[in-house]
Order: sequence, then C-alpha cells, then structure tokens
Amino acid sequence: MRNHLIHKITIALAAALLLSSCYGQPLSTREKGTLGGGVLGAGTGAIIGSAVGHPGAGAAIGGALGAGTGMLIGNELQNIEIAQHRSQRQVWRQRRQLRHQRREIERLRAEQDTE
Repeated sequence: MRNHLIHKITIALAAALLLSSCYGQPLSTREKGTLGGGVLGAGTGAIIGSAVGHPGAGAAIGGALGAGTGMLIGNELQNIEIAQHRSQRQVWRQRRQLRHQRREIERLRAEQDTE
C-alpha cells in the first residue's frame, strides 16, 4: 500500500515538473541540467531501489541527488556561455573601433595628400 502511494506521488511530481517546464520562456542551461539530472537520477534510483524492494524511495533519492548534480553542472555550463557571450561582444566592439580608426587614418592620409 505504501509503495503504491509513493509511486503515485512520484508520478504526480514528475508530471507536474514536466508540465511546468512547458510554460513560459525556454529553459536555461542551468534548468536543463537540473531537469536532466533529476530524470536520470530518478530513473537510476528507481532501478537500484527496485533491486532492494523500494523503487519509490530510490527514485526520490536518486532524483534529488541527480537534480542537485545536474544543477551544478548546468550552472557551470551557463556561466561559461555567459563568459563566451561577453567575450564575443567585446570582440565585436573592438572590431567596430578598429574599423572607425582605419577610416579616420584614411581620412587623415587623404587630407595630408591634398595639402
């Protein structure tokens, strides 16, 4: 009876998590890592838990551990993406400045040639 209740609660929580992820903005890298880690952890935990007769508890523990690990990995990947985006913006700004400076040099040379 208790295992049946745990299974129902686990399925309800998984369904709620999946449905809530369909609403709003796209998932961030951190959120994707958390969700993926939770799903993999819950699946692995359920398999291990079923070997000892407690698949619900295994899924819950595995899901929590997997979500935590996935969040840490996803957070690190998101930080890398942000750093790369900042670096790319800096490169674009520097290229724009170089183009401006080259035009200014050409203008000054043309001005010097006419003197």
